[in-house]
Amino acid sequence: MNTKVGQAEERGGAGVALQAQFPIDAVRACFPALHNAEDFVFFDNAAGAQAPQFVLDAVARHLVERNVQRGGRYRRSEEVDACIALARASVAELVNARDPGEISFGMNATSFIRLISLAVGQTLGQRNEIVVTELDHEANVATWLALQREGARCVWWKVRDDGRLHTADLERLLSSRTRLVACTVASNAIGSIVDVATVGRLAHAAGAEVFLDAVHYAPHGLMDVQAWDCDYLVCSGYKIFSPHMGFLWGRRECLLTLPTFREDFIPDEPPSKIEVGTFIYENVAGMDAAVRYLEWLGEQVNATKLASRRENITAAAAAVRAYEKALAGEMLRILRECDATVYGITGPDAVDGRVPTFFFNLPRVTPRDVVERLAAAGIGARDGHMYAPRLMRRLGLDPDSGGVRVSLAHYNTVGELRRMAGVLARKGN
Repeated sequence: MNTKVGQAEERGGAGVALQAQFPIDAVRACFPALHNAEDFVFFDNAAGAQAPQFVLDAVARHLVERNVQRGGRYRRSEEVDACIALARASVAELVNARDPGEISFGMNATSFIRLISLAVGQTLGQRNEIVVTELDHEANVATWLALQREGARCVWWKVRDDGRLHTADLERLLSSRTRLVACTVASNAIGSIVDVATVGRLAHAAGAEVFLDAVHYAPHGLMDVQAWDCDYLVCSGYKIFSPHMGFLWGRRECLLTLPTFREDFIPDEPPSKIEVGTFIYENVAGMDAAVRYLEWLGEQVNATKLASRRENITAAAAAVRAYEKALAGEMLRILRECDATVYGITGPDAVDGRVPTFFFNLPRVTPRDVVERLAAAGIGARDGHMYAPRLMRRLGLDPDSGGVRVSLAHYNTVGELRRMAGVLARKGN
């Protein structure tokens, strides 16, 4: 799994051509942080993306015009209710939900994973096996391992040497005892994408449910809970251009049967039974605006006029995916020239099988030193275990030091990558 970058990834010319087709200048103009950062380069997007002006305006407008509690009979409170309803509808479009009522808002993905895991833990019965993976963020592992105290048995779906989860391996793990498969859509550490549509098909054939962590995939591709045939999906909005918040999508019939904590006056149905307490309304308004930003991007690249909201979201995701593949090809070329060891997918289909998140080490230099060198040059990256210590051990790395992660977004440029290349190429590696 620890591989040198192959010659198949030298795509500099193709990358320039794809970049020319993407409205990168218009995109970057939407993000004030890119212009107020004194020439800083944001390459730590997996930890949190920047927010477009759409989002900043929505948050400010909410705080100025309707910073009150929902559920009242006066206009401003009714506007909060309406704002949340609009945001539910927007996120439902984003994930292709059948019903906006399947969307719940809260603090972050981790809190939703724990909420669902606690509920699932009360419904195990004879189906007490939960499949967890070596590829996932620890939030989607430890929460399920904790159910072993309730009688659950966790079964490990392991990463192969190519940095991927293979569904053929999952098929052998499934049985009449499988209650749920918990897996990521894309690795937050090494960028590998999982074939979650096949996961859904296999799990449901075995009578099990599927819980997807889409946090890392969401900024890079199209989410579709119907096509993926999953039962639950979590996401942290601040990874997809909103303020800090999270949301859960759950198949309505699954949410209806889950035992959750709620106060007596709260209806035992979604989304009310999932949204425990007051969440941050202004950040939900920001999430609504983040979806509308993606719709705007879709309008810029969509040749079909008068397209639906979902069609524009789909067009935006396709354009982002194509543009980020160009960035990924350039990034792999740079890493090859630096003689970096790249963890994960680096073969001929590398840019198709991953998101533009790269985890690597350079010869004779610690991850910390690499990141500090980048920071001194005004480039933000990250070192360490990326909240995936089990994956680090699978990669043969010490979780305390881990590696270097450079995580790109669609507002980054080839020019920024080449600026980073100059830093990485300095003598003294």
